[in-house]
Amino acid sequence: MNHFHRGPDGALWAEDVPLEQVAAEVGTPTYVYSRATIERHYRAFDAAWASVPHLVCFAVKACSNLAVLNLLARLGAGFDIVSLGELERVLRAGGSPDRVVFSGVGKTVPELERALAVGVRCVNVESPAELAMLDEVARRLGVRAPVSLRVNPDVDPKTHPYIATGLKRNKFGIPYDAALPTYEDAMGRAGIEVVGLDFHIGSQLAETGPFVEATERMVSLLDELHARGVPIRHLDVGGGLGITYRAEAPPEPAEYAAAVLERIGDRAVEIVTEPGRVIVGNAGVLLTRCVLTKDNGETRFVVVDAGMNDAIRPALYSAWHDLEPVAPPRAASAVVDVVGPVCESGDFFARDRELPELAAGELVAMRSAGAYGFVMSSNYNSRPRAAEVLVDGDRYHVVRARETVEDLMRGETLPDLDAPPSA
Repeated sequence: MNHFHRGPDGALWAEDVPLEQVAAEVGTPTYVYSRATIERHYRAFDAAWASVPHLVCFAVKACSNLAVLNLLARLGAGFDIVSLGELERVLRAGGSPDRVVFSGVGKTVPELERALAVGVRCVNVESPAELAMLDEVARRLGVRAPVSLRVNPDVDPKTHPYIATGLKRNKFGIPYDAALPTYEDAMGRAGIEVVGLDFHIGSQLAETGPFVEATERMVSLLDELHARGVPIRHLDVGGGLGITYRAEAPPEPAEYAAAVLERIGDRAVEIVTEPGRVIVGNAGVLLTRCVLTKDNGETRFVVVDAGMNDAIRPALYSAWHDLEPVAPPRAASAVVDVVGPVCESGDFFARDRELPELAAGELVAMRSAGAYGFVMSSNYNSRPRAAEVLVDGDRYHVVRARETVEDLMRGETLPDLDAPPSA
């Protein structure tokens, strides 16, 4: 359920705010998020684990706007981060570092130093090389680094290959067969405190089977670690629960949690989860305006003012996003390609899609754009990035101002190429 709906005028609203009003006052393209939807989704996910000690760590990579992170921090969320920038965002948004888990396959020394300095809850170590690097950093700083090893269970998540992370061929995690010796290595290091076991198999999973298979493998490893005296206090089951973009029917959070908890049983570990898309995906839309329509005799195009630099998922993953007019839809329809202005043939949001007829100047909403939308945007073609808006009941807040052309060139300089070379 989300709080984007047709209002009393037949037009598309976010909560109690007409999207036409947002576009008129803020412009397009603009990402619009619904506070009520984010809160509802977080609470539903958190409640699914209520029977056990747990911590829900929102995956910041899904949507990193400060206002969204602050809203989640107010709800009691922890955070799953993968970079120094994401850590600083969480801190700026009011998140507590002791509720942060630091994932990622390529953490740098400065990132690890900062994470230990602020006191993150756990570093999810992804290789023996990273373990050795973290040990050296921790001993130099005079602390012990809380560590969970991210173990790759080699389970097929049955999702797009670009967002599968739990197969042996993927770059993520420590191979399952190497987990025990790596834990033994960790236990012998003065700068390391082993606290957890972690896995994450991919994103946009639409069934419980892969989660269950991965959990079963991890529980077997957990039992072996406990038998060897390794103090595993939490089991991080990752994230990846999918949402409905088109015809998918992913399990509800309660169904997913029940399936995982059945395999964990009465083992005395806290559960850490890393949801992202399932919290914010359907809590946002991308608002764009039709610039013009054109027909080349073979294809009818609806050209909008958002491009692949604003929302790359269709180009990158061939991802489906529902598109609908903001105004009351016309009865007449047409089969069209919805494309942007970027100078790439891959700059499209829909191909051969039957939509209500659209004319120049009319608004279009791209649904399910709250996750991996703005966070993956760029300035390709020297295009300023979109604004972001958070709707709260009958009002809205601009939570990121639209970039300007001047912003694009900030930090660039023109060197004196005619100056003589220095002696």
